[in-house]
Amino acid sequence: MRAGILDTLTDADLVFNPGGANVTFGELFVAMGEIEYSYITSLKTFNQDWSYRNSNADLATRIAGINEWFDELDGRLETIVSAFSDEDLTTRVERPGGNHLPVELQLQAYMQSIFIFLGKAVVYLKAMSKPVPSIVDEYIG
Repeated sequence: MRAGILDTLTDADLVFNPGGANVTFGELFVAMGEIEYSYITSLKTFNQDWSYRNSNADLATRIAGINEWFDELDGRLETIVSAFSDEDLTTRVERPGGNHLPVELQLQAYMQSIFIFLGKAVVYLKAMSKPVPSIVDEYIG
């Protein structure tokens, strides 16, 4: 779904900001990548750390760069998750504030973050009068 949204955009669209305290559309994608990075790291170390920030200043302005980064992140996530045994899914991930989630629930929390991102992306698309890809519209609205 994320790739479908990126396919509807140009580099120029990434600088769109709906106003107020919102970030640009490109920065929204970068923030989602940083979230994915955090979840990938949490599944390797069993400790959630939200401090990572991508240092590539141009990333939020280039569709190609965003696509390359997400391809890399998605590959890393797939490699980690595919290596888990059923027993591994019960290993607990320490989250900020002293909370712990088994890996299986940590993956569900990540999925929820994806849906939150997609909801935000739909708002941006609609504010720009851009088409919402049908698969995204079907699941998110």
